[in-house]
Amino acid sequence: MTGNSGTSGTVVGIDVGGTFTDIAVLQDGRLTVHKLPSTPANPSEGVQRGIAEIDAGPAEYVHGSTVATNALLEGKGGRTALVTTLGFEDVLEIGRQSRSDLYDLNLERAPALAPWELRFGLPERVDYTGAILEDLTPQAIETLAALLQTAQVDGVAVSFLFSFLNPLHEERLLAALRRLPNPPFISISSQVIPEFREYERTSTVVVNSYVGPIMARYLAELEQSLGRGLRIMQSSGGSITARLAAEQPVRTILSGPAGGVVGAFHTGAQAGYPDIITLDMGGTSTDVSLCPGRIKETTSATLGGYPISVPMIEIHTVGAGGGSIARVDSGGALVVGPESAGADPGPACYGKGEAITVTDANLVLGRLRPAQFLGGRLALDKARAEAIIAGLAGQIGAGIQETALGIIRVVNANMERAIRTISLERGYDPRRFTLVPFGGAGPMHSCELAQELGIPRVLLPTHPGILSALGVAIADVVKDYSRTVMLRGGDIDRARLEEEFHGMEGQAREELGREGLPVERMTARRFLDVRYVGQSFELTIDYPALSRRADLRRSIANSFYQAHLQRFGYADRAEAVEIVNLRLKLELAMEKPSIEPQPLGPADASPALLEQAEVVFREGALPTALYQREGLVPGNRIEGPALILQLDTTIVAPPGWGGAVDPLGNLILEPLSERL
Repeated sequence: MTGNSGTSGTVVGIDVGGTFTDIAVLQDGRLTVHKLPSTPANPSEGVQRGIAEIDAGPAEYVHGSTVATNALLEGKGGRTALVTTLGFEDVLEIGRQSRSDLYDLNLERAPALAPWELRFGLPERVDYTGAILEDLTPQAIETLAALLQTAQVDGVAVSFLFSFLNPLHEERLLAALRRLPNPPFISISSQVIPEFREYERTSTVVVNSYVGPIMARYLAELEQSLGRGLRIMQSSGGSITARLAAEQPVRTILSGPAGGVVGAFHTGAQAGYPDIITLDMGGTSTDVSLCPGRIKETTSATLGGYPISVPMIEIHTVGAGGGSIARVDSGGALVVGPESAGADPGPACYGKGEAITVTDANLVLGRLRPAQFLGGRLALDKARAEAIIAGLAGQIGAGIQETALGIIRVVNANMERAIRTISLERGYDPRRFTLVPFGGAGPMHSCELAQELGIPRVLLPTHPGILSALGVAIADVVKDYSRTVMLRGGDIDRARLEEEFHGMEGQAREELGREGLPVERMTARRFLDVRYVGQSFELTIDYPALSRRADLRRSIANSFYQAHLQRFGYADRAEAVEIVNLRLKLELAMEKPSIEPQPLGPADASPALLEQAEVVFREGALPTALYQREGLVPGNRIEGPALILQLDTTIVAPPGWGGAVDPLGNLILEPLSERL
């Protein structure tokens, strides 16, 4: 590998997963990888231990954190108060009338993160134009401050009506609360998400304050121990300074999975496959994302039942990982997940856990090698896995291997549905994409998934198990800004839009300059949220670079019609459109590591052959070639059934699949019939 990270010295990417902590070190054009068990009780312990083990010296650290995610999903955030306009205290309870499961008569919504006794309404009012109808008085602020101190809250979220048009009252309250002794973590909606849609805006800022105290403590501890600059991966696929991440931790909710998509897209584009579907199968879940020549983003996501409206890479998650637990449900059916054995106690074959997991099934089938897991650093107990699966086999009246195959088929079906959700249900044909699997377990299941979905090839990067850590390390520095404008017809004027964008850019450059970032090297990208007049939801399009007013309106409408046709299958060009939000993305590009293509060698891969072993597939137990990944060179060809072993993962090439190592070191697998 040649090239550099775009920063002086060494860059270390850290991704903390549910089972393993992955570390990628970019130093003088070389990539070094490291993997160790996560420490769920205190994730920073695993990070610090891994940094000590690699001994990279002075470095810049970029971290994909799951702290905010886990705090939200496990209900372990801070005691949070909501301050809003008098009469609107119950917006979190009212929400929207849509149901996540239409036919579940006993559906229970996630509880409000700010309970009713910690929701306070203040007498203030701003109208739909931003004009102040009722001023916020010092007396109201003093009364609120006393109530908050009595309640001993950890976080305060402020979301006044129409504050996205006039933030004066929110800013006044923020300044007053920060003067309190031992002030709580405070966030205001006009800084976190200055957009319309009161429920989503309020939910987002409450999530920010709910996870804020925990994230701030975690980052302060981590930054102190690392001793140098620390950047945090955002859900949008860019990194930002630790201080900005501590102020708006809601932007890091999906930072780890986002790093994987960035790493996979970079790898696929280098190999000549820019249209990819990513498959990140870790210990507890699988994250999938579709990249049609670009990384797709969304601003309408829900995590744990809570709407979050900050920019995120469009990722769909299912509870299907190597640690997912298999069981028989009340109806007698075999189910896998979403519960996971995690890192502690872990799968049964790790020696501590009692639950049957996907990892145990793969081990029983011979697809994992007991003495070669994690490069031989962790021996797996196959006899223990077989004994525990035997109990499940007795419940369903099947043999041990048949039961293990059933577990694999069920978890594959879960992942297959996830890929259909992001492809076929969004107007994309998966047969036109390349599957890029990563995570510790992804390469074990990828070929069978691709076969079911008609995906023509699977691209296995050099280090699939740590691709998320690599993506975190190479991520650009990115900060997102937004503003609601509500423009239609003759109001869509280039001068007005330019004025708004210039104001946003000025704010962005001032804020990032205070963080010591080289704003003169940062580039601005502009986007518009557009919809039909009267429509409920928007689509994001690029801001067109045209000069005449008529051309601008026509170009915006045409771009929206095309996006609507792609997303929903139809577009009415006779209907008028309106601009709802402006979006600005300020970016500092990092130089990506480039791999020098190597000349193709012989097709014979026998120098990398370790042995032959019996592995169970759908066709039965078959003699299977075992290769060492590090021994494969460009040009080498393999045919399934085969296992390719490496430190961070095991690649399974089932019968009927084969492929070769490309000049960049990637292994490209395809159905053999496709090449005839």
